[in-house]
Amino acid sequence: MTWIDFFKKIEQKPYFHQLEEAIQTEYETKTIYPAFHLRYRAFELTPLEDVRVVVLGQDPYHQPHQAHGLAFSVSEGEKLPPSLKNIYKELDSDLSIVMNQRSGDLTHWAKQGVLLLNTTLTVEEGKPLSHRHLPYGELMKDIFELLNQQFRPIIFLLWGRHAQSYAQLIHSKHLVLTANHPSPLSANQGGWFGCRHFSKTNTWLIEQGFQPIRWQNNIIV
Repeated sequence: MTWIDFFKKIEQKPYFHQLEEAIQTEYETKTIYPAFHLRYRAFELTPLEDVRVVVLGQDPYHQPHQAHGLAFSVSEGEKLPPSLKNIYKELDSDLSIVMNQRSGDLTHWAKQGVLLLNTTLTVEEGKPLSHRHLPYGELMKDIFELLNQQFRPIIFLLWGRHAQSYAQLIHSKHLVLTANHPSPLSANQGGWFGCRHFSKTNTWLIEQGFQPIRWQNNIIV
């Protein structure tokens, strides 16, 4: 099965019809992020058969020009949001990887099999968790059920309380790592810095016979 097959299958379900109708209305009446055509971009960039790592966050960035369909990622040339800055700090501490601060685009992760997913895929401008009431939970359950059906083990990185609520849906053949959300408020309370999720992920992937993730973005010049 592919993601296309998956979405063709679930579009027959009442919750998905309800979700799409509600989202259509939101985009027509409010400022919603990411752009309408980018809301399922994570699935376009990371084919189901390539998923080795799932990064699960909360919801998209809610300020202009930031969200582009990949959790924690921003379009090339945009200023790094605080959460992404803290991700880069942990990469430096964990693997001595100094990321290019001028680039917050994590597309290169997605193309290596890292599914960059949020618990809700859309958000109203300036209102975090504004689409939490929509039936995204049902969509996430179906996505996790499909991931559980994959023959290969997958590592799930659940960042923040909302993401961690899905841990119970993950089969034991997979590896689950949890940490506080990298946003400043959560990260500074402990549980993000020092989590070492990036090195742990690569160690586990190698043990499973997979190639490690090349976390480094473009070279600083």
